[in-house]
Amino acid sequence: MIDHPWKRLFSAVLLWVVMAPLASADSDWQSLPPHLQELLAPLHSHWAQLPEQRRERLIKGAERWERMSPEQREAARERFQRWRALPPEQRARLMERFRRFQKLPPDVRDRLRQRYRQWQQLSPEQRERLKSQWQNVSPDTRRQLREDWLSKTPQQREEIRQQLRGMTPEQRRSFRHQWLDQGRIMDPTRMGPRGR
Repeated sequence: MIDHPWKRLFSAVLLWVVMAPLASADSDWQSLPPHLQELLAPLHSHWAQLPEQRRERLIKGAERWERMSPEQREAARERFQRWRALPPEQRARLMERFRRFQKLPPDVRDRLRQRYRQWQQLSPEQRERLKSQWQNVSPDTRRQLREDWLSKTPQQREEIRQQLRGMTPEQRRSFRHQWLDQGRIMDPTRMGPRGR
């Protein structure tokens, strides 16, 4: 067999193409600061096989972990333990919800986070009362309410929100009862005597 220079060059390029990702992954590990290597040590043996995107997420997570206070770390450990204790089907549903949440526009995500914080500030009794009210509404009525709300323009929805913010707690409760009774979202300015 004749040894041509182009064959040697081709062999060298082929070897580089095959070996470069492995060397790169190992050098990626070596380029990590020692404190991150220590945190991510359980992954060292298969670090090279992890997709780059996953490695980046793991590095960001490790950096976030380092910035946490001991109390925050303990809370994170507890959340992780609760997560691991969930049945696989429930974890899959939650992951799907999270993916859908991530696809929402930033302003909608911010509004949902704000609503969640408001929900968290309610007393357990208030939360229970709201849950039971919603659960007592038939599935058809719930669907109708969702469709009615979504059929309104963003401007109409914001006007309703503003009007509700201007109501007393008693007026809002009355509005909510009428809303659930009628199965559609009303204009708060046209409420009956119950809301005045």
